[in-house]
Amino acid sequence: MTSLELDCHHYDAFRCRSCSLLEVPRARQLSDKEAHARSLVDAPVWLPTVAGVGSGFRNKAKMAAGGSAEAPTLGILDRDLAGVDLRDCGLHSPGLTTALDRIAGWIRDVDLPPYDVATRSGELKHVLLTESPDAEMMLRLVVRSTALEARIRSRLPALVATVPGLRVVTINVQPEHKAVLEGEREIVLTEHATLPMRLATGVTLRLGPRSFFQTNTFVAEALYEQARTWVDDLDVTTVWDLYCGVGGFALHLATPGRRVLGVEVSPEAIAAANATAAALGAVAEFVAADATAYALGSTAPPDLVVVNPPRRGIGADLAGWLERSGVRHVIYSSCNAESLARDLAMMPSLRPMEARVLDMFPHTSHYEVIVLLAR
Repeated sequence: MTSLELDCHHYDAFRCRSCSLLEVPRARQLSDKEAHARSLVDAPVWLPTVAGVGSGFRNKAKMAAGGSAEAPTLGILDRDLAGVDLRDCGLHSPGLTTALDRIAGWIRDVDLPPYDVATRSGELKHVLLTESPDAEMMLRLVVRSTALEARIRSRLPALVATVPGLRVVTINVQPEHKAVLEGEREIVLTEHATLPMRLATGVTLRLGPRSFFQTNTFVAEALYEQARTWVDDLDVTTVWDLYCGVGGFALHLATPGRRVLGVEVSPEAIAAANATAAALGAVAEFVAADATAYALGSTAPPDLVVVNPPRRGIGADLAGWLERSGVRHVIYSSCNAESLARDLAMMPSLRPMEARVLDMFPHTSHYEVIVLLAR
């Protein structure tokens, strides 16, 4: 029997078991996650866990295309590489669910054949759909080649008419026969190339096709607000946001009298962050560079550094630099408490002061944890 917050017939029928904790009551999920984080991070103060809702919270759908052009599926592939349709996944926002159903109908009308992994034939590999808080959407069609680009372009008006919230539509070309979500080439089909994400925190971020944004908007807002609360309580005039993406943390920390610098390897993300900073009138600068290389090549550290690395963590080189740098405070936002713990062990001079678990991924063992460190 599944959680009362999310009754999933796909889970019950063993078609999709991605929500591995669905049979665990949500309160137990939350307490177990906090206990796991506490066992790894020795913080004297743990703020209440941020939970959010347990269904309809995802702002992004990453759907593998299967079936046939006449009867496409959007969801996952089973062990036999057959498509399993998950358009009605209970994690998705209602807007995503409605749009995915209409997109599947458009795929059928356009005769866009899904890629068949077994026979290495067909074109459409993935449908990637993101929804903003204003119900605007960005759709990325991941295809094997540009063979059907003209057909897709010619039927784009019908798609936009079917899904009125579509602001950005792109073709992403992924020609290789391997389990890779997207390719290097992105072809923008619409007038707009970015999706505004207007957050309740007062900041509107701009997402490009390759931009990273948390899949749970409510919890992402809480994450940014927590960092802003901590920084506002400190005597901080200079801040670096390493792994800044489109500037989420940096733009929430930029205030008059405080100089903020964001560093991200993606030039597209940096362009989006600079555009947002200009629109907000924020005192923030963004640089396209590797976070570790930038820190190691710097001459003077800031008062505070924010790090929000991928699951692998920041690693020995950046942790070593932070330990030696004299930086007074670090805010570490992590989606993997185990790599966080390894990194903290390499920074013994920077001690956890406060920490908080944020349940970014309900019904799974994954969560976000944010920690304030002080020298």
